[in-house]
Amino acid sequence: CNTEYPTPMRDVNLSAIGSIVEAFPGLKSVGYSDHTLGIEVAIAAVGFGARIIEKHFTLDNNLPGPDHAASLEPDSLVSLVECVRNIEDAIGDGVKRPSPSEQKNILTIRKGIYAAEKIQCGELFSEENIVVKRPVGRISPMQYDELIGKPADRDYAVDEEVVG
Repeated sequence: CNTEYPTPMRDVNLSAIGSIVEAFPGLKSVGYSDHTLGIEVAIAAVGFGARIIEKHFTLDNNLPGPDHAASLEPDSLVSLVECVRNIEDAIGDGVKRPSPSEQKNILTIRKGIYAAEKIQCGELFSEENIVVKRPVGRISPMQYDELIGKPADRDYAVDEEVVG
């Protein structure tokens, strides 16, 4: 929390959320009390690890007093909650793997190894005669380096999938 109403963006220091988590390893959750104008800093705080957001609420930003100018009117509060829920969904577990929504794309997005030029049986695979491109192939591009220097098991035409 910064006690200035409204808090200037340059004084927010969302990185302090990580410092608090690091300093107190047993802490169950960290909160962020937002006094900036708008909703973006509160949303970003969730991305930085805040699990509790405090934001002032008002029916009219033009009411007298220091809190109203830095508070959210009803429509903005609804937007903040929707955005925070989206960010919570988007954070994930930190493990990079194909998501359920990507499963249908695997065959069109993944790549294979193909002949970049005609390759004769027995000719050594090289960086000049093979290429990685779509669609998915029987040999993963992750095996590209293992294939380099090995002899072709048969003749390959240009753009033909290399199978070993």
